[in-house]
Amino acid sequence: MTPKQRIEQLRELLEQYNYEYYVLDAPTVSDGEYDRLMQELIILEKDHPQFYDPFSPSLRVGGEVAEGFEKVSHRRQMISLDNAFNETDLRDFDRRVKTLLDVKEVSYVAELKIDGLAISLDYSNGLLNYAATRGDGETGENVTANIKTIKSIPLKIKESASLEVRGEVYMPKSSLEKLNEKQTSEGKPLFANTRNAAAGTIRNLDSTIAASRNLNAYWYYFVNAEEFGINTHMEALEYLEKLGFRTNKLRKLCHSIEEVIDFVNENATKRHELDYDIDGIVIKVNNLESWETLGMTAKSPRWAIAFKFPPEEVITELLDITFTVGRTGKITPNAVLAPVRVAGSLVQRATLHNEDFIISRDLEIGDKVIIRKAGDIIPEVVAKVNKEPSKNKFVMVKHCPRCSHELKQIDAHHFCLNELCPARKIEGLIHFASRNAMDIEGLGEKAVELFFNEGFISDIPSIYELSKYRDEIINVEGYSTKSTDKLLNAIETSKSQSLERLLFGLGIKEVGVKTARTLATKYGDLNAFFNVSIEEYQQIPDIGPVVASSLFDYFNNETNREMIKRLALLGVNFKYSGPAIIEDTPFSGKIIVLTGTLSTMSRSEAGELLQQYGAKIRSSVSKATDLVIYGESAGSKLTKAEELGIKTMNDAEFKELLDKIKGE
Repeated sequence: MTPKQRIEQLRELLEQYNYEYYVLDAPTVSDGEYDRLMQELIILEKDHPQFYDPFSPSLRVGGEVAEGFEKVSHRRQMISLDNAFNETDLRDFDRRVKTLLDVKEVSYVAELKIDGLAISLDYSNGLLNYAATRGDGETGENVTANIKTIKSIPLKIKESASLEVRGEVYMPKSSLEKLNEKQTSEGKPLFANTRNAAAGTIRNLDSTIAASRNLNAYWYYFVNAEEFGINTHMEALEYLEKLGFRTNKLRKLCHSIEEVIDFVNENATKRHELDYDIDGIVIKVNNLESWETLGMTAKSPRWAIAFKFPPEEVITELLDITFTVGRTGKITPNAVLAPVRVAGSLVQRATLHNEDFIISRDLEIGDKVIIRKAGDIIPEVVAKVNKEPSKNKFVMVKHCPRCSHELKQIDAHHFCLNELCPARKIEGLIHFASRNAMDIEGLGEKAVELFFNEGFISDIPSIYELSKYRDEIINVEGYSTKSTDKLLNAIETSKSQSLERLLFGLGIKEVGVKTARTLATKYGDLNAFFNVSIEEYQQIPDIGPVVASSLFDYFNNETNREMIKRLALLGVNFKYSGPAIIEDTPFSGKIIVLTGTLSTMSRSEAGELLQQYGAKIRSSVSKATDLVIYGESAGSKLTKAEELGIKTMNDAEFKELLDKIKGE
């Protein structure tokens, strides 16, 4: 046998043994034999570098140290699920699904909700192309080097296909215990819980760290399953198993919502017996065609919901009440608590929301209070333990804790309206540099506060003038020449961020990520907003009078205008870089639904193209639908369109019309 043949044989054997051990949990060789074969492969590959293969199992040991993580655009948005907190919420979900589908019975798949880090795997021709974090749902971070170290994840799949799979990377409880023992012996900080440990490991730039920490994963979503002739979610999970992916066997096909509720209750009591953390149960409609019919809201799919287990509650002491100032000037009271461990992490602070929240619970400093984590994430004060009325009634502050400006009460909240308030300025700068805005790596909360207090930055444009303080920053504790230059490069790079990110980063009241994207697509240039009226804003879908007034006020404020002019002079991009909307096409202004398999492109590609031609894409057919474009194996959507008398267009007609538009 030649060295090349032996190398190929060893690679095939080791991947098979990985699959048996990590996916099937049924090893056929001893650990010693596996290690012997791995060492043989490593030596052969070292002696014969001409046979290098980036997908070799020997490369799972890590070794790559990255400068940073590249950004990856998800093919389909990774959005979060809506939550259910009780049986009533689940029954309401079931009722909504049945109403929208116009059926009496629906089957669901109930799965454990793993508490880890959401990851998307992209395969091309059967090979792992990249692995990405969720990020903001549209853009994640490329963490392929770290994901490759997880031995249960196939680097090659058993079919030469292109597909996307999503799941959760987690750290077993037993592994966290060993890791924290190691951290203690090395004098390093402990990880609060398995979620933090998994996330911190995957986002570590040194892949040898990931290789050493025994991470694992479960895969629960086959994104393009319909392209493989798969009709149900349960079939999709079974198909993933055949391809070599590890799926959680603790799932159930339920034929009613009552069966779902039984599954939820059963696992609520058993979850502490598992070697991994779960924070709920995910319920999905089983039929994949129903997913298309049900569609999505702006934030979540209508075909799935996450039942969240009741949060753990503990008692601690309220030591103090402090106040923070947000970028809009909103004053938020916060509880300073005697440190206590809740849901796996140490809690010392919790929001108290506003004056009404404190008064309604009759809270005062020194009270014993019940706290919990809302959704197992955000600490909150539930109630006081001692029922005696407070002797020292809480009194809301009358002046801003940072600038002493008199506060104004608007509804339930108090605001500092001083636009020069240092706290407001700092929060605005943090927001501008944040991940969903200009995404300036290295310019987080601590850096912004430091640079603001040192006088290096004072407003948004001054961020792009920070380079003149390079020498001073290098001499600040915690900074070096390398880290300073890396930060300044990140700031320079952010100048070319998209218009929608800039719009969101400006911190305009009521303008979130989605609205910013809508506005960027509509107007295409930041300068265009100086000439838009309130009435014109209100003509834009999903923009009402409150948002319209906020936009108008912002762009007609002289201070803001001057600030935007400075950004232009500093070279910040004002242009929309996405696909331009082509006006006056046969699809302009039309509400269109796509169904079936198209011959020349995927439905998502067709949807993007139609939006470029001015169409609005919807996932379900209704009386408001103007056109249904259908391909092979079109289902209930085509039938419904015909019943409602809605115009339809087959795949060939669609292609012909596209060719005509492109030729004009």
